[in-house]
Amino acid sequence: MKITILSTAYPLRGGIAHFVGLIYKELSKNHQVDVITFKRQYPSLLFPGKSQLELGDSAEKIPTRILVDSVNPFNWFKVGNIIKRESPDLLIYKYWMPFFAPCFGTISRMAKKNKRTKVLTICDNVIPHERKPGDIAFTNYFFKVVDFFVLLSEKVKGDLIKLKPDAKNKVLPHPIYSNFGESVDKKEAKQFLGLDDEKVILFFGFIRDYKGLDILLEAISILKDKIKVKLVVAGEYYSNKEKYEKLIDKLNIKDFVNLFTDFISTSEVKYYFSAADAVVLPYKNATQSGIVQIAMNFKKPVIATNVGGLGEVVKNGLTGFVVEKENPEQLAEAILRFYKEDKETEFINNISDELEKYSWSKFIDGMMEMVNYSN
Repeated sequence: MKITILSTAYPLRGGIAHFVGLIYKELSKNHQVDVITFKRQYPSLLFPGKSQLELGDSAEKIPTRILVDSVNPFNWFKVGNIIKRESPDLLIYKYWMPFFAPCFGTISRMAKKNKRTKVLTICDNVIPHERKPGDIAFTNYFFKVVDFFVLLSEKVKGDLIKLKPDAKNKVLPHPIYSNFGESVDKKEAKQFLGLDDEKVILFFGFIRDYKGLDILLEAISILKDKIKVKLVVAGEYYSNKEKYEKLIDKLNIKDFVNLFTDFISTSEVKYYFSAADAVVLPYKNATQSGIVQIAMNFKKPVIATNVGGLGEVVKNGLTGFVVEKENPEQLAEAILRFYKEDKETEFINNISDELEKYSWSKFIDGMMEMVNYSN
């Protein structure tokens, strides 16, 4: 097949770009694949981070054409006409927020005028975590021209069917992020991060309110007199930095929290996961999370809240613990149980048994089966 992927991709940074890099490499084994990415992904006013680029030797480098301006309709017509002329069999998008729907919808309408190109979107979310006016209208505009949907959890499928009951769709679990290198020795990883030889739990990823870091900080305040454990927070602030720093002071847990709040480069991710005994996802709202798949790659147990599709991937009592959302007492109890019952080795062994079902080859096979069956 001749395939075009239009999405965040190298030299842009973040989980979506990593996902596209890995799917490009897997698809390229059997298909002719081209990747188009953004020259402007977000206007600077809407981007809370420090940079939208991940450069340097550690970046997930793939060949890309940097063509798309997310906020310029004239550009959308231009890119749509390019794809129309090139006439791929399949145009693939990674979709996670309605902001991109007008752009994706217009490009798709132009491209499909060639009467050949089919559109497939891989949906992280259908309904965004932080909703805004116009989200549903924008999403419907794009989804009207989508032929195939790949959903990363049953929760996302449920949201899709509410908007488009007749959608051709398939739920495929998010594959493992395998691009961050091999694990390193736990002691070496702690030395790299400047940690003592102590118990470590990890909160990883962009810090946004829906991810529940405040709940985890409250859980640490409950735990501090019961067990000596260090929380490592690794990720850039995408919400109010002062809110979290004030909470740490208020709870008097400064000695129990290490903050690494710059963007974590690809080459350094392995140290954070290798240093941790377990990864904690205290999310208040979610569909799924790529952080679980990074944790699985490094064979790290996960303690997560029972929101969205997290409970589909984290097997309660087998590969981690699943607790109710916005309940710091229950979260603290799960972390304490993890250590008191010495669950780390047992959970790691169970994770090893789960890895095959989250391979990239399985994901691509499932996706292409849906496309080929419908042709």
